[in-house]
Order: sequence, then structure tokens, then C-alpha cells
Amino acid sequence: MTARNELPHFIVIGAAKAATTWIQTQLQSNPAIFMPDPEPHFFSREYHQGEAHYRAWFAGAPAGATILGEKSADYLSDPRVPSRIAGLVPNARLVVQLRNPIERAYSDYKMYFRRGLVDGTPEKYLSFPNNEYPRFLLDGLYGQHIRGWLDHFPREQILAFRFEDVKSDPRTIVEQVSRHIGVDPVFDHDLAKRRENDSKARILPLPVRNLLAPLKESAKPFRGRPWFENARSLLAREIVYPPLSDNLHSDLENFYREDIRQTEVLLGLDLSDWRAKREDGNKAEAA
Repeated sequence: MTARNELPHFIVIGAAKAATTWIQTQLQSNPAIFMPDPEPHFFSREYHQGEAHYRAWFAGAPAGATILGEKSADYLSDPRVPSRIAGLVPNARLVVQLRNPIERAYSDYKMYFRRGLVDGTPEKYLSFPNNEYPRFLLDGLYGQHIRGWLDHFPREQILAFRFEDVKSDPRTIVEQVSRHIGVDPVFDHDLAKRRENDSKARILPLPVRNLLAPLKESAKPFRGRPWFENARSLLAREIVYPPLSDNLHSDLENFYREDIRQTEVLLGLDLSDWRAKREDGNKAEAA
């Protein structure tokens, strides 16, 4: 069988930490759609590899897959990406999944915390962008990012929806995305119940993970086997994250409020609940 030599018909461009893996998994359950499992990051990190490198991501698509796509959640916030995509696949349908930027920032921080990449409280990284990980704050400036995309793509080529809508009405979201990319929808009820939330997962303590890192590839064939998972469960622990304080949450509300208004205008979404001040003392829970 001859390998496919096509480019994608659609791209899920972000946002990072907005559960974009959920919509990818739903779309992959449709036999008419092919998406590679890993994120290619071609237009952001791997652009120097050239077009042939990108096409290779889709070479293994089965003959029955009529719609090709990919997901790279860092595309939305990278200012280099819109012009690059417009230059190579100008007609690609774009899909944007947005999450309350405060929850998104805290979720991003927690991912780095469990990986051992940050060692301070959220205040150290979320009070201002002038730190070693400005992405925590700046990636949530959706209005700023979307303006860059609209310089290269017509508004009707971009479908945007909210993380909250995935939770409240997943079937409708799958149908909307499917229509946007030009395929009959397939909705998987079992997949809809599974939402990525690795911040609550029980994982090995960081020193143990570092110690076992050289054996990671060797251990892959044993994952899922009862004896392996039982042994892992003896050491795995749920991570306790430094909380997002009420004061910091209030500062973040002010930081994002005007950008949220701009996002509403640009995308026609009702984000008023994102702009509302939090009145209770609940801490932001984020995947």
C-alpha cells in the first residue's frame, strides 16, 4: 500500500491545559478521521525540519480516513505559528478550546510542579510574567493570541468553544467540531465520561521517578499487568499542590479581565462567568 502524502484538513491549536486531548480522543474514535497520537509541534518547535517531516506524520493514515488532522496545544500562543500554517495549509479548519485563564495558569503550574520543574508557591510564578516560566500567565491571554490568528485566517475558519461546555454538553461539542471539519459526527459515550485530570493522579514521588527514569522504556511492556500496577501502587502518592490563594486569585482576575472582554468580542463567546469576581473561598481546582 502506498503511503499517504497529504497535509491535514484541520488542526486543534490549543489552548494548552484546556483538555484538548479529550477532543482529540473523541475525534480519533471516528473512523473517517486520522490524527497522530503525539503532538507534532511542527509549526512551533519543529518547523526547521521542513515540509517532508510534517507530511510524514500523516503517512500512516488508513485508506478509510478521509479527514486528516493534528493537535498541538502550544500553537495558539506562539506568534510565529499563524503565518506558518497559513503558508502551508491556508484552508485548514482550526479548532480552539479555551479554559478559564486562571484555572489554565494554575493547571500549567501544577503540571510543572509534579514534574519537579518549579519549586515555589504559585505566587512566585503567577504574580507577574517576569519569571522563568512566563507561559503560565501569558498563554491565557487568548484575546491577544486570537488577534494574531485573525490576521491570517477568516473568522469562519476558526471554531472556538469553552472547557466548561465540554463538561456540560460533550455530545454537542463533538457534533460542532465534526461539522466544522467536514465529517459526520461519531460520539463515544464511554470516552465522554473520561476526562484527563492528571493533577489528581497518584504518581511515584519525584526522587523515585528520577531513580527509575533510565528504566522507563524497558518497563513499558509491563504496564497494565496486575503485578506491575500493584507494585507501583505501593509507592504512588497523590500530590499535594501549594494552593492558589484568594489574594492571588483576585490579582489574576484583574490581570485577565480586559483580555477576556476582547476574546468575547473576537470569538462571539459568552465569557461573563470568567470575568465575575469569585465570592467564595474555594480554591481553583485544575487538571
